[in-house]
Amino acid sequence: MRRKLGGLVISGAIRNSEELLAGSFPVFALGVTHRGPFRDGPGEVNLPIALSGMVILPGDLVCGDADGVVSVPRHEVEEVHALALKKHDDELRLMAQIKAGTSDRRWVDELLIRNGCSIES
Repeated sequence: MRRKLGGLVISGAIRNSEELLAGSFPVFALGVTHRGPFRDGPGEVNLPIALSGMVILPGDLVCGDADGVVSVPRHEVEEVHALALKKHDDELRLMAQIKAGTSDRRWVDELLIRNGCSIES
């Protein structure tokens, strides 16, 4: 936090997870361990990395939540943001329709039938 980082994504384990997760600094890791880190490397800063098949360049946007982490190339951030806002609005409308009992789910039956499934009443 003192270094003005927005969070930590590590393809490895963290320790002191209870303290880390209780704070406001976002941390995403593959697991938790009781063992401490190696403070003398290996490691590099401001170079491309690859995590789970994603190539992440310095300056790319990295976002995460309890379900995982995604990286957006810097030059695609505005487009992805606009698409994400549209998706969010669509989902809010759908949730309102579900709550009101007015959602049209015929497309599910149509998709199942197209894929060879039979629909029983």
